[in-house]
Amino acid sequence: MNTTHRLNRRQFTAGCAALGLLPAIGAAGISKVAAHTVKLADGTAVPALGQGAWHLGQGRHPAAVEQEALNAGIAAGMTLIDTSGNYGNGRSEEFVGHVIAGQRDRIYLVTKVESDEVLEEGIPRACDASLGRLATDHIDLYLLHSPVPVGQFPGVVAHFEKLRASGKIRAWGVSNFNREQMQALYAVPDGHHCATNQVNYSLRDRGIERGTLQWCTEHQIPVMAYSPLGGDNGLVMGNHAVAQVAAAHGCPAAAVALAWVMRSGTVIAIPESGSPAHTKENAAALAVSLTPDDLKALDAAYPGPGSA
Repeated sequence: MNTTHRLNRRQFTAGCAALGLLPAIGAAGISKVAAHTVKLADGTAVPALGQGAWHLGQGRHPAAVEQEALNAGIAAGMTLIDTSGNYGNGRSEEFVGHVIAGQRDRIYLVTKVESDEVLEEGIPRACDASLGRLATDHIDLYLLHSPVPVGQFPGVVAHFEKLRASGKIRAWGVSNFNREQMQALYAVPDGHHCATNQVNYSLRDRGIERGTLQWCTEHQIPVMAYSPLGGDNGLVMGNHAVAQVAAAHGCPAAAVALAWVMRSGTVIAIPESGSPAHTKENAAALAVSLTPDDLKALDAAYPGPGSA
């Protein structure tokens, strides 16, 4: 990995803007970009570029700024919003519920149940609590946040299926499952109803390519990528190769990193942003088509697990 000439997002964007390399990315402009979608196994089409809400609603930025950021993404077609009951002890869900009030029908809402809540009636209780915080009557996609022992898979799936039959959730999936866990899940009755596997995936973190990503692709289960920009401490936007590709396309570096994650058409990216400016940089990925030369340069900078 090339670690020279590293800039943070703000430094890179400011530099490119000063050189005239970036187009104006206003809310009106990005809202006209045709939204890319990924199809779930049941045929439901969801945005390929959504928004994460891990830190939102918890004082990291002024609440009004975070609300503006989330709404900027919604206006741009990033209408899949991912949260969880344990983000800020429910504050993220409450914040998301407030923002989407009055526009719930536009939103594909994703939230999660924790692994320590799966026994007995823990899953339906957690679901009801999330519904209350989100101020909605249904969750579009409900995920098991982290793996549990394989012996608990049948009970988890049974509870998810009951929630789906009741209309409280429209679909269910998992998070942080590896290939072997996905195989075990599929061996459980109704396990094949799993809609997605949400995992860590970015140019910097390509570990799922060792087997999990291939298995999910073969079984037509889209992957949902969290931390698609490399995470808080490993942002890829300052990498020299990413910067060069971004300059060639006249777009923000974040757009290149996200376009790479979404390149197959079977991966959903959910970057988080606490500012409207960063949301608009993320949304620019919808207009970026990476060339074979771009992909070769990015692979050289961030070799995959199969590389020598």
